[in-house]
Amino acid sequence: MFNSLTQRQFLQLVAQTSEEPLMVEVASAEGCYIYDQKGKKYFDLIAGIGVSSIGHRHPAVIDAIKSQTDKNLHVMVFGEFIQTPQVRLAEALCKTLPDPLEVTYFVNSGSEAAEGALKLAKRYTGRFKMISCIDGYHGSSHGALSASGNEVLKQNFRPLLPGFQHIDFGDTTSLDLIDFKTAAVIIETVQGEAGVRMANKPYFQKLREKCTETGALLILDEIQCGFGRTGKLWAFEHYGIQPDILLAAKGMGGGMPIGCFISSKEIMSSLKQNPILGHITTFGGHPISTAASLATLETIQNENLIDQVARKALLFKKLLKHDLIKSIRNQGLLMAVEFESYEVLKRIIDSALEAGIITDWFLFCNNSMRIAPPLTISEIEIKEVCQTLLKSIEWVSKNPLS
Repeated sequence: MFNSLTQRQFLQLVAQTSEEPLMVEVASAEGCYIYDQKGKKYFDLIAGIGVSSIGHRHPAVIDAIKSQTDKNLHVMVFGEFIQTPQVRLAEALCKTLPDPLEVTYFVNSGSEAAEGALKLAKRYTGRFKMISCIDGYHGSSHGALSASGNEVLKQNFRPLLPGFQHIDFGDTTSLDLIDFKTAAVIIETVQGEAGVRMANKPYFQKLREKCTETGALLILDEIQCGFGRTGKLWAFEHYGIQPDILLAAKGMGGGMPIGCFISSKEIMSSLKQNPILGHITTFGGHPISTAASLATLETIQNENLIDQVARKALLFKKLLKHDLIKSIRNQGLLMAVEFESYEVLKRIIDSALEAGIITDWFLFCNNSMRIAPPLTISEIEIKEVCQTLLKSIEWVSKNPLS
């Protein structure tokens, strides 16, 4: 079935996490497109699951990477040597955030950011009880998985980290579980893997008040919804609140691996003593990744990409009209297109892939199609990709399973 030597070696030698990998053999990528070894062009409608927020191989990112490789790569674990790319990125992030969010701890991924934030909250408060949400997703490592709120994903990896209680996202009555024993509430500002679920402003303001009242830290996970994805640089800006600890990753690296958790000087300083080196990461804040991330942030700002998000999202919603589409949920360019069932959606996704469009479903919402394109997508490209998607949807509509 697979003629390519690389394809056969992939299946034999590289660990897979599903029974049916997509098997697109990547040759190159540029802008919104990925090209396979046979020259077929695919439109990346999910931006590598939210990573390539300014497209693949953006010139500013490539220039930053090349410039940094001429200087140095890894020299020392994060937080010991002064490395200019780290300092400049930390400064740029600080300028985007309200006081007292001013100190950044760089890591390598979203899961690592969640792990570090959970440790920081326990260390600073001296408490161990944690609150997170049903169908929330914070990563796949043990602590992050403990915070995540879907039993299907978790059940075969127990026992996990103790002390977690899970509440309904958006339900103010469940906020009473936050008490003086609570170290932190970790919550996605927009639930991603639940299929793009939003809570209203009064809920978030009540959550903020409850955390302040009890001394629990509010950890906002913007790993998927941050860095301009929702039409604000940070999704919490929609709700008139601010966190005690902010998580970012995915779209902040321009295609390079990076994540971070950001907090106040007071809170972050608790990692310096009792014990010393309270959190350690060998490759966190890697100079290549931080240089690429700074270029990504500056590109988002300089090209006014955030100001374009609402208009582009509206165009998607205007064009994607079909009887098979039950609803479209979105916060900016983080979108979920809902169908009747996983079986219907899977056939649409497979048809779209054959037609040259890469899309996906959500971990905890497998009847909804993920749409999260590079923020650089043009209106012409939106029209083209929607036209192709509608053809795939129409084909499934006219060829139902018997």
